[in-house]
Amino acid sequence: MHKLWQKKSTVVAAQVEQFTVGRDLEFDILLAAYDVQGSMAHVQMLGEAGLMLPEHAALAIEALQQIQEEIAAGQFEIEAGVEDIHSQVELLLTRRIGDIGKMIHSGRSRNDQVAVDIKLFLKDACKDIKAEVSQVFELLIEKSNQFKEVLIPGYTHLQVAMPSSVGLWLGAYAESLVDDLSLLHTAYRLCDKNPLGSGAGYGSSFPLNRKRTAELLGFETLHWNSVYAQMSRGKTEKFVANAMATIAATLSRLSMDCCLYLSQNFGFIAFPEELTTGSSIMPHKKNPDVFELIRGKCNRLQSIPNELNLLLSNLPSGYHRELQLTKEIIFPAIAELIACLQMMSLMLTHIQVKDQVLEDERYRYIFSVEVLNELVLQGVPFRDAYRQVAEQIAQGDFQPSRSVQHSHEGSIGNLCNDEIVHTFRETAALF
Repeated sequence: MHKLWQKKSTVVAAQVEQFTVGRDLEFDILLAAYDVQGSMAHVQMLGEAGLMLPEHAALAIEALQQIQEEIAAGQFEIEAGVEDIHSQVELLLTRRIGDIGKMIHSGRSRNDQVAVDIKLFLKDACKDIKAEVSQVFELLIEKSNQFKEVLIPGYTHLQVAMPSSVGLWLGAYAESLVDDLSLLHTAYRLCDKNPLGSGAGYGSSFPLNRKRTAELLGFETLHWNSVYAQMSRGKTEKFVANAMATIAATLSRLSMDCCLYLSQNFGFIAFPEELTTGSSIMPHKKNPDVFELIRGKCNRLQSIPNELNLLLSNLPSGYHRELQLTKEIIFPAIAELIACLQMMSLMLTHIQVKDQVLEDERYRYIFSVEVLNELVLQGVPFRDAYRQVAEQIAQGDFQPSRSVQHSHEGSIGNLCNDEIVHTFRETAALF
């Protein structure tokens, strides 16, 4: 196997090699473009700092750009027998430009290479997640406005409580995504720090210009301390995982609502048959499999921060090999969350809403607070009004007033969706 660290006298047992490489090649291919991007910035800095001849640096950058184009065209692979993405890029470079390709590793380690690759990957992942969250958000707002007049029951303790509306219900999840996006932006900013130049964790005796590589790679700032630059490995993944978990929690809760509201016992919403599944023995079934799977997948996604916590627990400072395992935890989770967001968008696009739900006699007591409040507005003290309505209900004499007059901010009659949209878009623009 081609290794950057290989000594002529070193022969690693095949079993050890297989165990230590693990699933790295599977996930390293996702880092290919970022590894080349980091190498180009590093080489340009080496040339500018006098650590490579300018013509050598230019030749290496040109060859790296060709590799970048091959990656974009799907013509790149990590060859059999090559240890990782870093080895593959340097191998290709050396084949194409000879010994100049061997110069590009001056002043860096695979430790800071993979750290910068993951930072760049996670920055893009945050932007991809933001785009999908934005799609779900816009649909929630659109449907909230479309169905703002449609009343449904509101529940506390899963008991019928007070009148709500489809607009109020869906708008709540839109605002939940506002907070979720704020946390995702925080994670993005914590990814936006350059670890390149920290080497194996203790810097370099070469006069590197780390600010220049940060500028070339589009980072907002540096990880200043070289030891902490390495300690940020795993911690950065955990920041993103925590933000993903909050988004997943919102999707899971909305999915649970949809499972309930779609059932015959509730019957507030429906979906086209092609978006639901049937039963092998019950012809009438329309199962909410999509929402059940979103709920299950998103519940699992909420465990990712804890999995990373356990992986990182009790590690001293410096690099440790188990840090490679963060890739197989966080990378599939990103793809899973994006898939769940896309499916939620599909379902929300086709949601159907049942009108006049509260006309059903089973919901007559949902208007008890409306009647109570009307008595208070007429001058009856609240506790006396409460007791009066409670006695009517107990004696079976309660007559609901089915008009709902809610006007304060965030109520049925004043959803404040414009304010929610403004806050969301302000946050989205920060990425």
